[in-house]
Amino acid sequence: MRVLLVEDDEPVAESLRRGLLRYGFTVEWVTTGTAALAATTPYDLVLLDLGLPDTDGLDVCRALRRRGDVPIIVISARSDETDRVVGLEIGADDYVSKPFGVREVIARIRAVMRRARPAEQPSGPQRYGARLSVDRKAARVWLDGAQVPLTPKEYDLLAFLTEEPGALMSREQIMEAVWDANWFGPTKTLDVHVAALRRKLAGAVTVEAVRGVGFRLLVEPVGRP
Repeated sequence: MRVLLVEDDEPVAESLRRGLLRYGFTVEWVTTGTAALAATTPYDLVLLDLGLPDTDGLDVCRALRRRGDVPIIVISARSDETDRVVGLEIGADDYVSKPFGVREVIARIRAVMRRARPAEQPSGPQRYGARLSVDRKAARVWLDGAQVPLTPKEYDLLAFLTEEPGALMSREQIMEAVWDANWFGPTKTLDVHVAALRRKLAGAVTVEAVRGVGFRLLVEPVGRP
């Protein structure tokens, strides 16, 4: 997902940019309202500071909203209730007051994107290759027509990875989605669950590790021995 970050405070912007990249986002960073309005690269969400050097961020928010329905999250040192209300009334989808943690911003982004693009649950089991089926409504998995006994977290992990087969998911993304955004324990539990999926679904899918980054799920092609 591509994020347009509009922030003139370099330390804040760098911290946010690094955090977003770590969670798998693509970031375009600009420092002025003029640059934000001139951005031509397509983006999925805007993180918008209000205290910009060339114009009021509220005017930028208003202009962006007139152009379309791209989700906008205001990030600002203005914590006044009036500023929050005005920001939301002119079209912002959320408002985060400084100082904030990257995890909070990520959680706000996830929530805004869920509201903007609600996921549609498929009506029946989805097939992945010739051997594996996942029924998200029933939270059940079948291999060669037989139900696979997965623990709740094993199922959640598989369901997350099969949302985008082949896509590289960072450890942070997986821990946030499968456990929760406030997980501060060791990520060794993730490796244990990955090993269990590899064992139980051997030959149908491969959970490939990318050292220092995370995992991707690969569906074995039809006809492979």
